[in-house]
This record gives sequence, structure tokens and C-alpha cells, in this order.
Amino acid sequence: MAHKNKTLATALALTLGSLGAHRFYLHGGVDRIGLLHVSSLPIAGLIFSNAHTLHSFYALLPLLVSAIAAFIGALVIGLTPDDQWDARFNPNTGTPSRSNWILAVLLVTTLLVGATVLIATISRLFDLLYTGGAYG
Repeated sequence: MAHKNKTLATALALTLGSLGAHRFYLHGGVDRIGLLHVSSLPIAGLIFSNAHTLHSFYALLPLLVSAIAAFIGALVIGLTPDDQWDARFNPNTGTPSRSNWILAVLLVTTLLVGATVLIATISRLFDLLYTGGAYG
């Protein structure tokens, strides 16, 4: 069993989390939640191709929800203490994990990007639902 790096898992969740890359890295290729992340892409395509009267934002909504869930996952992964991380993902490797400053930068970036995406998604969704898109 290979050593699972917490910094790499956090970076994968930040950058490719909406496609479930962090889940596949940690749990293998048959992870159900990872497959749910991947399924957001064809769902968005189906909504875009079949809903001609809907605003195009609704087609992006599955990808945005998946990305927001991945940002939360990145924060959970990055904030897990090293000893708990090793007990869960590296029980027999013998190599202890050591977090460094790169992980802190990734966590701050995740918080910044994740909060921005969440607030923008909620704002645009409420704009479309309650004003019909009057503000954009």
C-alpha cells in the first residue's frame, strides 16, 4: 500500500475536486462519491443540451455543487491532524506524514476560492429564481 500524501490530496481536491480526483487518489477507482463527482459533468451536458428554455447557469449548477463539495473536502483533508491522517490512510507504511507551509497556502487558497464560488453561486441562483435574471 502506497503512502498517501495529505498535501497532494488537498491540492487535488482544490484543482480537480469537481471531477473527484482527490477521492480516487485516496479511495481507489471505485469510490462511489468520486463517481458521483464525475457524473456531474454528463449531467451538466444533459441539462445544457435538453433544456433550451432554461438559463445556461442551470447547466453549470451540477459542476458548481460538485466543486463546492470538493472545496469542503479539501478543507477537511488539509485540517486533519497528521497522526489521524496516518492512522486512516497510512496505517502500515511506517513513514509519518509531516505537513508544511505548502499545505497552509493550499488551505488559504481553498478557503478564498471556495467562499467566492459559494457566494457567487448563491447570489446568481437567487437572482435567477427571484428576479428572473434582472441583475445580469
